[in-house]
Amino acid sequence: MFADLAFFSFVELTDPTVHRAYNEWHQLDHRPENLALPGVAWGDRWARRDGLKDHGSASAEFAGVDYVAMYWFRQPVDESVRAWTRLGEDSFQWGRGPIIPGVSRPFLGFFRPVAGHAAPRIGVGAEVLPFRPNRGIHFTMSRYADHHGLAAHERFRWEDRELIPELLRLDGVAGAWTFSFAFPQQHSSLPLAGDDTIVPQSLRIRLAYLDGDPLEASSEIARTTQQLDAAADPEASTAEEVLMSGPLTTINPWQDW
Repeated sequence: MFADLAFFSFVELTDPTVHRAYNEWHQLDHRPENLALPGVAWGDRWARRDGLKDHGSASAEFAGVDYVAMYWFRQPVDESVRAWTRLGEDSFQWGRGPIIPGVSRPFLGFFRPVAGHAAPRIGVGAEVLPFRPNRGIHFTMSRYADHHGLAAHERFRWEDRELIPELLRLDGVAGAWTFSFAFPQQHSSLPLAGDDTIVPQSLRIRLAYLDGDPLEASSEIARTTQQLDAAADPEASTAEEVLMSGPLTTINPWQDW
């Protein structure tokens, strides 16, 4: 596996006038600085704007999310995360973020990659997916109360063996990765975002990379998921509480700000 840890950041802009300033900071300052670190394998960010919040679903805590960012970390992950965290503190001391007026972060957390799957038609493997250009993602984050119970185990089997193989057949779906929650971010320059009592492995993310139209592909993903879920073990289905699910689009610098 090319990376052994991933970080996800959920961002809501409480001031709608700061989208351009936030995008300029993230795209031209924050992300390039992070990608230059030897321990960062890759980083990306997607937008949930322009009506996309009307597609899919979200719990109250994630309903206002405007952007989702992620970074992949190489081994040794402790050293890689330490350097990444140090850069965040240095940036604060330079007066270059990450604290920005009007920016709220409802959740920041580290996740372990579980499995990657690439659609056979794209030719490359799952480890190449993050580097391959995409038009967006279909993002699903779920909570499992009994995350090591039999129902969760069956749900994970269903996702890996039944759902994802069918998603890879859909036009516009290039592949998918799944992740399991490891620990929250505790950054010196940011308040702890989210519930610090969340148990490891109780959150799960499924990220489908899209090279087709994000809305069309996401509609097909939702339809296929509902269809397969109807035939799945009902007890396993109820083990999953979906917190946020729907399409996000790739951000084109200077065009989508």
